Amino acid sequence: MSNRSQGERDAVTVEIMYAVVTASLAALLAFGAVAGPVFLFELRHPARGLLLLAGAAAAVLAFVGRTVHVLWRFSYAGDARRQPSQPGRTRPDS
Repeated sequence: MSNRSQGERDAVTVEIMYAVVTASLAALLAFGAVAGPVFLFELRHPARGLLLLAGAAAAVLAFVGRTVHVLWRFSYAGDARRQPSQPGRTRPDS
């Protein structure tokens, strides 16, 4: 068991949900931007498949990138909260 309080566990849960929701929206936007012409125009089979594949790859990259960015930023914000409140002290062990 960890020594985290209920508030800290709730904050982590909220941050994970925020990361997943915003990453899903970013992935949807990336897929639509790349593969959108497939649904608007009649394209030949090779171009259609290539755009759908590129759109899926862009969606995966956008989802992973956004999730990592949000959670990494949250982990650094957590380190700042654990710093001592005494002026001049910059390390937790000082």
